[in-house]
Amino acid sequence: MKHTVTSPALWWQGDVHISAGHSILEGTLAVPENAGGLVIFAHGSGSSRHSERNRSVAATLQREGLATLLFDLLTLEEEHLDARMEHLRFDIDFLSGRLRAASAWAARQEQTMGLRIGYFGASTGAAAALVAASENENASAVVSRGGRPDLAGDALQRVDVPTLLIVGSDDEQVLSLNEHALAQLRGTKRLEIVPGATHLFEEPGALDAVAALAAGWFGTYLPATGWSP
Repeated sequence: MKHTVTSPALWWQGDVHISAGHSILEGTLAVPENAGGLVIFAHGSGSSRHSERNRSVAATLQREGLATLLFDLLTLEEEHLDARMEHLRFDIDFLSGRLRAASAWAARQEQTMGLRIGYFGASTGAAAALVAASENENASAVVSRGGRPDLAGDALQRVDVPTLLIVGSDDEQVLSLNEHALAQLRGTKRLEIVPGATHLFEEPGALDAVAALAAGWFGTYLPATGWSP
């Protein structure tokens, strides 16, 4: 880990290297003082830990006292192969395995051990987050942004952690998929529709709405004690 202190609001922030089998994945970890939980991000196909949308949401979560981990689901070599063959971007079991590896890594780090884990997934990353949550007993909450929860398949019926699905009202096909997935989820669940937003939430104020919804959801279900955004 490379330790860099960049803001008095963050106790620790830096680049990290995550072991996943024989692969090393690049990531960025930010931990506020007295963090109320850790949110691990799963980006969509063709994206990375540098996703401006995910980084914007992560900044909001950090201000609300939550640690964040943004990391690349694929190595650079895998990205190059997938760009040609497109064989990994929809391999949800493979991607969820990377999420579980990141969760196990975080549980071993001094900065994040003991923190309850939430997953924030976008597009195909949302399916990977749901599958990982169905298999990780340390996962406590999931938020999906413009996600494809349908790609999680039968795992949807095994997800029992509080799950929030966020979809733009003008993203009609994805909205329909999320409505169907919501019916299959167990436990606490909710579908939030952002008015006037399309798939990428590029409209003014749309991403801010996503960040506020995510902060409220994780703030409710991650900390071991009560917290409110």
